[in-house]
Amino acid sequence: MPPLIDFKDIQDKLSTQFRPWQRSFQFWVRAADIYTGYKVFQLRVSLVKDVEKQEAMWERQHEFAADKIYAMCSDLGGFFLKVAQVIGKPDLAPAAWVRRLVTLCDRAPATPFDTVKLVLEKELGRSIEDIFERFDVEPLGSASIAQVHRARLKGGKSDIVVKVQHPGVQDLMMTDIYNLQAFALYMQKTDIKFDLYSVTKEMEKQIGYEFDFKREANAMERIRQFLYENNKASPVIVPRVLKDMVSRRALMMEYIDGTPILNLGDEIAKRGINPGGKIAAAAKQNILKSLTLAYGQMILKSGFFHADPHPGNILICKGSKVALLDYGQVKDLPDKLRLGYANLVLAIADCDPIRAAESYRDLGIDTSSKCENELQELFRLAETMFDTKLPPGVAMLQPFAEDSSIKKVSVEAFPEELFSVLRTVHLLRGLSVGLGINYSCAEQWRPIAEEALYLAGRLKDTDLKTKHRKQRFFRRLLQSE
Repeated sequence: MPPLIDFKDIQDKLSTQFRPWQRSFQFWVRAADIYTGYKVFQLRVSLVKDVEKQEAMWERQHEFAADKIYAMCSDLGGFFLKVAQVIGKPDLAPAAWVRRLVTLCDRAPATPFDTVKLVLEKELGRSIEDIFERFDVEPLGSASIAQVHRARLKGGKSDIVVKVQHPGVQDLMMTDIYNLQAFALYMQKTDIKFDLYSVTKEMEKQIGYEFDFKREANAMERIRQFLYENNKASPVIVPRVLKDMVSRRALMMEYIDGTPILNLGDEIAKRGINPGGKIAAAAKQNILKSLTLAYGQMILKSGFFHADPHPGNILICKGSKVALLDYGQVKDLPDKLRLGYANLVLAIADCDPIRAAESYRDLGIDTSSKCENELQELFRLAETMFDTKLPPGVAMLQPFAEDSSIKKVSVEAFPEELFSVLRTVHLLRGLSVGLGINYSCAEQWRPIAEEALYLAGRLKDTDLKTKHRKQRFFRRLLQSE
């Protein structure tokens, strides 16, 4: 008797085979709908002469598009949750987009517990019952690549976090990236004078690393050691890895108790603290100061840094201490780029357009411009891309507006490896806008950049602008030794 045909097995195999094609089709249909909607709207709004009416029309269009972008990112999940994190920031995207997209942090569908159990047991070679005294079935959160559960090891005295990778997610995310790369090529040839393709290539490289949790564990320990050794007290808390409990798709670390930064306002109100008062303001200043110092040291002093400071990866702990989570995306800058960026930081902090233009060349950023005041536009572009400060009276940067520097200066080549720095600065700016604090990370990072260049033999004490700065610089250098 011939074996019975397992139609469910055939259906599952066909579904797996065709899923990337279905996903690509969904992306292109939705992306084309959003894009053409804006192009048609641009024609309509150009016929209206009243500025107030134009602004009201733009707001309605952004709200309409925000619903479509939210639906696309939410339905497709995976890589598009990361896209939402990049564009849904208060300083960059229209306010209507931000209101919708900010809620997508850690909102990926959770993998069922039975599947999580199978993945863990395969990775660790033992049953869950043999390893854990307690394992919470409901995850603490589920993101694009993995989800995290709270648990306690047998014989353990404190809780831990177990990070488990979603099965099959890698192939789908790579499909998403290839589609986005094609869309980026089209956009940079038609609407945006920026090397978007190089940006998406760097995203492809970085996200490829995120699927190896052994690499993430090593990165976490390296950054933790660097920050704890270079400060009397580390500016941010880095979770400790359980070294003998790490595999490619499973990672265990200490549990950090804190409030997600997105819930900070609610937590402040719950404690009866005036959100606009001095106590709340001091707490926000401390949070931003801690993050800025940590990133300045990582990028400019070490070159090896956490490259994903979106709100879902930041916890606020007791005493306004900041915990930085998720080290799947890290970047190791070559010294040439690290020092080149340090030079650009000083140019921005000192408002020096000539030095900024020189730094662009050193970094390998190729630009072309036919506008007047080319040097000033190049400097404005440097501030837009690599600083957190908003110009006076501006609540939100709109880099793709007609009068923006990115429309006047064409960025024809942008080093892929710098994208992680660019993204980090923009996420810090988004946090600062969300906290209601307008500040310059370039000014905050100036002493770290000076020290990095000095130790590399690229800055002499005669290059420091004032006697006061020289005294502070050498005092700081002696203290670090």
